[in-house]
Amino acid sequence: MAYMSMGEAHRRITEYLNRFSDAVSSQDGASFKSLFALSSNSPYLLSLADALNLFQDANRLIKQSDNYSQFADILVPLFRSLQNYRQNNLLEAYNAFEKTANAFIQEFRNWESAWALDALYVIVYDIRVLAEKADKELASNGKSPEKLKGAGSVLMKVFGTLAGKGSKRVGALYVTCQLFKIYFKLGTVHLCRSVIRSIETARIFDFEEFPKRDKVTYMYYTGRLEVFNENFSAADYKLSYALKYCNPQSTANIRMILKHLIPVKLSIGILPKSNLLEKYNLLEYNNIVQALRRGDLRLLRRALQDHEDRFLRSGVYLVLEKLELQVYQRLVKKIYIIQKQKDPNRAHQVKLEVIVKALKWLEIDMDVDEVECIMAILIFKNLMKGYFAHKSKVVVLSKQDPFPRFNGKPVNS
Repeated sequence: MAYMSMGEAHRRITEYLNRFSDAVSSQDGASFKSLFALSSNSPYLLSLADALNLFQDANRLIKQSDNYSQFADILVPLFRSLQNYRQNNLLEAYNAFEKTANAFIQEFRNWESAWALDALYVIVYDIRVLAEKADKELASNGKSPEKLKGAGSVLMKVFGTLAGKGSKRVGALYVTCQLFKIYFKLGTVHLCRSVIRSIETARIFDFEEFPKRDKVTYMYYTGRLEVFNENFSAADYKLSYALKYCNPQSTANIRMILKHLIPVKLSIGILPKSNLLEKYNLLEYNNIVQALRRGDLRLLRRALQDHEDRFLRSGVYLVLEKLELQVYQRLVKKIYIIQKQKDPNRAHQVKLEVIVKALKWLEIDMDVDEVECIMAILIFKNLMKGYFAHKSKVVVLSKQDPFPRFNGKPVNS
């Protein structure tokens, strides 16, 4: 930190207070929001924090002026939060910022228009970020991390403030998305349901009036929830919506969406092109796609093993693991095609021994009974049309459309 005189420190603090007061009186939302963005590490706020740490009597400046004193419940803890944030005391920074947030919510309720909505967005974002940082500090000191959970409670208050009539309600979806981030981080995704219910069933909200940015984020998280629930049709719709309307310049966000959309597409039989995987650095899916194309169970299992940690972190491992049935289907289909070329009249009769030999060639050791069980599941799941000639250990495939469309969409060749 460069040298700062006491007079310069006083000037910077007074300048901030004047900007705060002027922004409120003129309802200048753009200027107002920049006054709360601690985690942005803006040079202006960092220099203010240095001034506060030098000039220890800022609270008196706030309380002595009629312009500032009415906002003392916001400003006093905000200054304390800034000081602690600058000194890397993240737990104390969060605790003070939470007080600022609660005071701001009370003030925001009293303002008739939504002029301060952008400032509320900054507070909502920063309280989540500061809570994550504070929890890391707590964990590093051997204490239980609890601040992110507390931030979630604060955001529920904000959501309640916005869930009414008037122009403020357009901010509800942004707050919802920040809540999703908290719940996913904490592993308490079941808490998303009540907020989703409010957004999707309450008559006060019209989804189309929300900003596009927030709709994309909302569809991304609710799409992920549908993946957890194995509701792949809804997951496909929501994640595809997020992809379609995502900013095309936001490569990182597109990649994040695709990490969850690709497994959904694979589960309904739609395979991505290799150039898409290369463009967004999703090469961990390459061998999975190849395994589906070839009917190569060994390759699928190897791909899942090689990238197990990554798939588990994304929450898609179980979805990908269930692709084994499609691989078995593809393997039988390849055998059927080969037989059709040799003897069209008997192509629909596939001996289980032939499938056992094909699996053995792939270094998958299964006996006839195990293969019969797999074939029964394929028929039951409508991945294959046919029946067993049990005595002769043969799968008799339907002569018409033996490998039907999967979930209304074809399994790609």
